[in-house]
Formats: sequence, C-alpha cells, structure tokens
Amino acid sequence: MRRVVVTGMGMVTPVGNNLNDSWLNALSAKTGVATITRFDPKELPTTIAAEVKGFSIGTAMELKEANRAPLFLQYAAKASQEAILDSGFLSGAQFERYGTCVSVGLGALELIESCHDTLKEKGPRRITPFFIPYMIANMASGFVSRQHNLKGPNMCTTTACASGTHGVGESWLYIKNGMADVMVCGGAEAALTPLSIAGFAAAKALSQNNDRPDIASRPFDLNRDGFVMGEGSGVLVLEEYEHAKKRGAKIYAEVVGYGMSGDAHHITAPAPEGEGAQRCMRMALQSGQVNISEVDYINAHGTSTSMNDHFETMAIKHVFGQYANSVSISSTKGVTGHCLGAAGGIEAVYAVMAIHKSIVPPTAGLETPDPECDLDYTPLKAKEKRIRVSISNSFGFGGTNATVAFRAL
Repeated sequence: MRRVVVTGMGMVTPVGNNLNDSWLNALSAKTGVATITRFDPKELPTTIAAEVKGFSIGTAMELKEANRAPLFLQYAAKASQEAILDSGFLSGAQFERYGTCVSVGLGALELIESCHDTLKEKGPRRITPFFIPYMIANMASGFVSRQHNLKGPNMCTTTACASGTHGVGESWLYIKNGMADVMVCGGAEAALTPLSIAGFAAAKALSQNNDRPDIASRPFDLNRDGFVMGEGSGVLVLEEYEHAKKRGAKIYAEVVGYGMSGDAHHITAPAPEGEGAQRCMRMALQSGQVNISEVDYINAHGTSTSMNDHFETMAIKHVFGQYANSVSISSTKGVTGHCLGAAGGIEAVYAVMAIHKSIVPPTAGLETPDPECDLDYTPLKAKEKRIRVSISNSFGFGGTNATVAFRAL
C-alpha cells in the first residue's frame, strides 16, 4: 500500500501570515483574540474575535482578482502558495496527478451579506457577476488548482468545523489508493461578519468575555464561557512517499491514519461522553496501525465550550485508558480562536510541527483547570518532548467528526 508524507506547509492565522510566525506565536501562547475591527460590533453581545491582522496577498493572486475575491479565497491562495513553495514540487511535475482539496465551512458569508444589501437597495441589475462563483465554498480549491495548474482531483469537503481535517484525510485516501501522487489540502475560512457573530451568539456558543479578550478563548479552563470566532487558512502538501524520495523532498512527517464518524445525536451538541469522537479516534489509530502507547501528542478540538471540552476529555480517556494521563494534549484554539472550516487545516499543521520540532504547543488561556478536564492539557507554556505520533481532532455541528494521525520518520 502506498505511503503518504507531508512535504510542505503554509499558514495564515490570527497570529501570523505565514508558517513561522504562526508557529512561534502559538509556542509563546500569544493570543490573536481582540476587539473586532472589521465592523462596528457594539450592538452585538460578543464584540471580540480572532481576526487575521496585517494581511497582504503578495504574489499569491493577481491584484485585479484579489480586489474582488472574498477573504477566504485570499487566505487559501496565500497559505497554498507558501505550502507549495515550501514543498518545491513544481519542478518537473506531472500535473495530471497533482490535486487539491482545500475545504471550507461557510464560504463567502460577507459577500452574501453585501450582495443581499445591494439587491434590496439597488436592485438585481447591480449584483456582480462574480457573486455566485466567489460565494461557493469549493472556489478555494478551484482557485489553487487553476493558479498552480493542478489537474488531478479537485475537491472541497464542507463539514462545518471538521472541514479542514476531512480535507486532509480525504487527500490521504486519494494518494494511498493511487488516485493522485500529490494533494494540496487543508482548510480556509473568513466568516467574521455581523450575521455570523449574531447567529453563533443566538445559539449561546460564543464567549461574551468582551472586557478580557486575552483570556476569552480558554479551552479546558473552569471559567470558559464559549468559543471565540477566528479565521485563516492552513494548507499541507501531501505526497506519495517514493515520489517525494525520488525528487529529494524534505519530509516533515508521515500521514498514517484517518478516522471519521457521525454522532447521530443532536444538531449541535456532541454525543454523550464523546461517543462519536471515540469511534473517530479509534478509526484513525486502527487505520494507521498505531498503538495507543505511541501517541505522544493530541491537538484537541478544544473549543472552549463547556460540552465539547468535557466530552472530548471523556473520549480521550475511553480511547487511551490509563495511558491517557501520559499523553500531552493542547488546544491551539486558545491562540487562534475557532477558525471553523479552517481549523482542521491549521491544527493539522500544528500537529505536524509538533513532531518536526519536538515541542508541544501550549493551551493559551488555561489558567484555572476544570476538575472534569483533568488530563495533561499543557497550560500556558510549551513543552519540549520527542513526539512519535500526533493526532489532530475536529468535531463539527451536525455530529460530524474527523481525526488524522501523523508519525515521525
């Protein structure tokens, strides 16, 4: 069976517009959460978010297209360009076997809102012809395919907060099963709008710790009161192992497992005791023939919500048994907020970097541990540790779950 490795990575996050800055700021537990600047949030119950800051598209997209493209597409373009350059695969590429799966949760919500306003105020003739093409979620993957002449599989998984992780896992399957040699994959999202904040707030999902944005996203903390919306993109280049070796590519880690499951329980709440998450993690470990004692790090979904953090803790305990207390765990959402469809891509990059650098990134904001979340959640400070296997969890509304597993080479 074909093996799959990671040969390139790129990031746009609330704490950095590239891989290096995003990684170093995560290690220092520097949060990207602050008062919203993109619009006036004063009428909303939540006025904080983790916005991407100082973003410039650079050479990732022509200026004319960037001026009309929604932010999620721009973030995907920038992170994908960095990952592709990092991988260096363009030399001598057979593009028919190179594909894309950059996944998105909500798509161009800000474009939908603005075009709706235009329709109401100015009529249908004033709607831009780019509205439909730029609104649809798969346009991120489509742009990366077009920009880099990648003619293999061109896919987008839209599975709420699990979108990016499903994108990585599905790409692993495509390469493993011979449908592609290289996949550019991950997630992108830019859905910070008045409507999205109002909607998530109405669902009682968001933190309202508006006066202390620096500790508003605090996974596994006793005083957590909801998640903080983030945005950005995390992209990986996955490549068939012999293909990567032949061209002398640097290899960050091997992708060894993928799990997915459905809770079949509730529209938003996770299944009791994280039953669906349990099955998802077990599938990822079994598909990669990974023993639980080999897992040294878990990048948890860790949303900073009461139910998720409690049930994810229970799920880890059920899967890992007594070994659960030996696993280092963290949620990088303390730094990035919850980036929705981009979260899985961003957190997969962090999980791979943890292996590559032998460092466990910390859980920012975790000042008062919840007695019900009593595992090693790496509070506030990074920890040096040799990591043989890391896994990354993502769980989404609709009861959709995904886990990917990576192994050091």
